[in-house]
Amino acid sequence: MSDNDVRQFGIRTYDQWTAMWNGGLDLAEKIMAPEFTLRYAQPGTEAFDDAHTPRQLADIIAAWHRSRPGLRFEAEGSPVVDLRSGDGAPTGLVARPYRAGYTDADGRPVARSGTDTLRLTGGLISEVWSVSSGPGGRTFYR
Repeated sequence: MSDNDVRQFGIRTYDQWTAMWNGGLDLAEKIMAPEFTLRYAQPGTEAFDDAHTPRQLADIIAAWHRSRPGLRFEAEGSPVVDLRSGDGAPTGLVARPYRAGYTDADGRPVARSGTDTLRLTGGLISEVWSVSSGPGGRTFYR
């Protein structure tokens, strides 16, 4: 793979990660390693500590959508891609800011920003670090 192909692979993987969070739960089996580690820093994300398989992650994402009407994620800003392909599928890191929005229990729109860093091993997501503005937070770009 050329350097540009590797970069595009990283961006596509992040886009698929975002699509999975937007309800494309079948993507979990495609982009996640069979076993992985999630490191979420924001309050209320303790359930992610025990999710280590694509099915467990898909179940948690589905629960998040049930409790947050209209939940929608979008990538923002420029991606940072530090991947190498060598003789196999890309391995390394991809990071990008995101925006999440939903409607709260009182019908008010809520928007938050965060950054997800994805570790890819052999082309699959094997570890994730996620930080967000959390409750009472704000967005990066709006």
